[in-house]
Amino acid sequence: MKRTLLSFTFIFVLGATVSSFAQDNQTLFQSRGIYRSGGYAAISNKFTKINGDYANMAELYGGWFINQRFLLGLGASATTNYIPVPALEQNFPARKMTYQYGQFGLMTEYVFASTRRVHVTANLLTGAGFTMQYDRNDIDDWDWDDWDDRHDDDDVKCFFVMEPGVQVEFNLLKWMRFSPGVSYRKAFNAKGNGLTDSDLSNISYNLTLKFGRF
Repeated sequence: MKRTLLSFTFIFVLGATVSSFAQDNQTLFQSRGIYRSGGYAAISNKFTKINGDYANMAELYGGWFINQRFLLGLGASATTNYIPVPALEQNFPARKMTYQYGQFGLMTEYVFASTRRVHVTANLLTGAGFTMQYDRNDIDDWDWDDWDDRHDDDDVKCFFVMEPGVQVEFNLLKWMRFSPGVSYRKAFNAKGNGLTDSDLSNISYNLTLKFGRF
């Protein structure tokens, strides 16, 4: 009898818990639909490493901001500094060959408690990455006569990339936010230009400003 009573009590509590969760279940698009729609653009500078060398990346992303929670948009970023190419990996001989890395694709971002002065965001870029090499000599050092011939050997390699990240966000003004954060870039099936997945995959630290209707 005691065992039956305990079993009944357990089933009742479990059923009540499941029912409570079912009633409290909330989704991005609730029954009332999209009750607030906005949008914003973000400019960001990232600090990371590629092939063991420091890499500075400029990034731009933005899109549709739904229900003060979810951003659906596009993003793109690329390196801006000199990243030396080892002599054995150069596509053509030059004094200052550098790697160029870039990525672009779908950008999603979820904002927790967007109306609070300080809150947290989580984002994910999913798309394509690419690498190439080029001669980074100063303008006075270019040999324009053989520019076309030398760059016929440029080898652009594309591959799949994902970069999840988190940010701490500060609401500076109604239309501007400051969001420092950290992310991890993961390359898949990167081949060519002397770079592998592990050479391209690394942690990035970023400083981001966002402008728009939040």
